[in-house]
Amino acid sequence: MKNKAVTIIYLLFTALFVIFPAACSKDAGNKQVKIQAVPVMVEVVRTESVPLKIKALGTVEAYSTVDVTPRATGEVTSVSFDEGDNVKEGQLLFTIDPAPYQTALEIAEANLMRDMAISKKAEGDFVRYDSLFIEKLVSRNDMEKMRTNADAAAATIVADRAAVEKAKLELGYCFIHSPASGRTGSLLVNKGNTVRANEGKPMVVINQIQPVYVSFSVPERNLSEIRRYMSSEMLNVGAFLSKEDKIPEQGILTFIDNSADASTGTIRMKASFENKELALWPGQFVDIAITLSTIGDALVLPSHALQTGQQGQFVFVIKDDTAELRPVSAGITHEGMTVIEDGLAEGEQVVTDGQMMLMPGAKVEIKNK
Repeated sequence: MKNKAVTIIYLLFTALFVIFPAACSKDAGNKQVKIQAVPVMVEVVRTESVPLKIKALGTVEAYSTVDVTPRATGEVTSVSFDEGDNVKEGQLLFTIDPAPYQTALEIAEANLMRDMAISKKAEGDFVRYDSLFIEKLVSRNDMEKMRTNADAAAATIVADRAAVEKAKLELGYCFIHSPASGRTGSLLVNKGNTVRANEGKPMVVINQIQPVYVSFSVPERNLSEIRRYMSSEMLNVGAFLSKEDKIPEQGILTFIDNSADASTGTIRMKASFENKELALWPGQFVDIAITLSTIGDALVLPSHALQTGQQGQFVFVIKDDTAELRPVSAGITHEGMTVIEDGLAEGEQVVTDGQMMLMPGAKVEIKNK
């Protein structure tokens, strides 16, 4: 009886071992069916023109900065602009009390008129004495004295004319005009203040911002490439005011420094912008993109389709609903798209999402058909 019970138990365990592996095998089979078709998103490799660019961080600089300083000493009687105004070259900015300088001019002009009268008399005396000398009615010494007096009077007139011109010049310094077109900064003197000539302290600072410069630095390894493209045409430079900015301000590369910075391995450059809308402001930081050239008919695909393995970069190409691992050679990236230099052909489908679940030869289900 005992042996019979043992036999029954053995048969039961044997049946269980037979049933469970079969069940497990069936479940595994079902799971295999589920993971065979991996859901993926794909995009077609296409051709388009891609700009070859070098990017950098730039700083906006005034095209020129002018310190307006007084050249006359006196009281400021009027200020003809407001802080932050846009002013034109030649526009009146300040007036310094002209009365003392006007008086000095009148004195100089009076001296000139007096000395002109003296000179006229001296010249007449010389002519008369010269005639008398010819007739031997006066001595040579008297005639020479009259000539000296006439020459001295003529020289005095020259000095007087110079004094008048100097007085006019100094009077003109009382009216300070803008030396350049631009935007004024803070007003550093006010009406009623006394200023001194050539003291060096500015009355206002004017920044010329139309056009405007953007200064930036690029790695020195890019210098030869930039110079090569610049030798055939002017290089366009775009200035992006923010990361969200899609339409940059357009300028032209106009300056390359004559030496590289050995401490940073970079070289300084400048681009000039017309800045018609005054979008660029001195001191502002902008993202710079120098367009060197345009690659025509380049093969491109979304940058996130690229994967990196031990052998380098690769993508999964879909053929007959099967994933094929394809090594590729990637070039430049522009606006989320990467140029593929080798490994793909136009029209091929490349996986852009779902690569983590793929292996070579895996079946796929394209979700964005």
